[in-house]
Amino acid sequence: MNNAQLTAKYGKPNKTGKGYLVYIDLPFPMIVAWNRKQTVKRIQCHCMIADRLKKALTDILTHYGIERIRELQINVYGGCFNYRLMRGGTELSKHSWGTAIDLDPDRNLLHETAKTARFARPEYKPMIDIFYENGFINLGREKNYDFMHFETSS
Repeated sequence: MNNAQLTAKYGKPNKTGKGYLVYIDLPFPMIVAWNRKQTVKRIQCHCMIADRLKKALTDILTHYGIERIRELQINVYGGCFNYRLMRGGTELSKHSWGTAIDLDPDRNLLHETAKTARFARPEYKPMIDIFYENGFINLGREKNYDFMHFETSS
């Protein structure tokens, strides 16, 4: 979705997320990527994707189990809501609406391709498939960069 489509569907974003963000309880604790000693048990996202995001994460837990999630570092949280421009761009990031989530950003850097991104490996295919089944796309699969990023497709 482009930003005009996002605004038409999800409303105009703002710096605080007031009026559209809700908290969801995570089905498994996540480690904050920029502070590995901090764990989060809930995150903020757009109210219209909250159920789908929670279901995707619950389905991931069901598929992998908590130990495998930790081994694969799927539990490393890189952010959801963040009112900002796209890196190097002039348009707002999908994170400004709280309609995207980043996972394991240190091992799936923005400009990595399928040759080096961790999430391009076969063991992560079920996770990416689960996101798709719940109405999200992965930029790594779609564009061969930014494998950490999962955003709503509708």
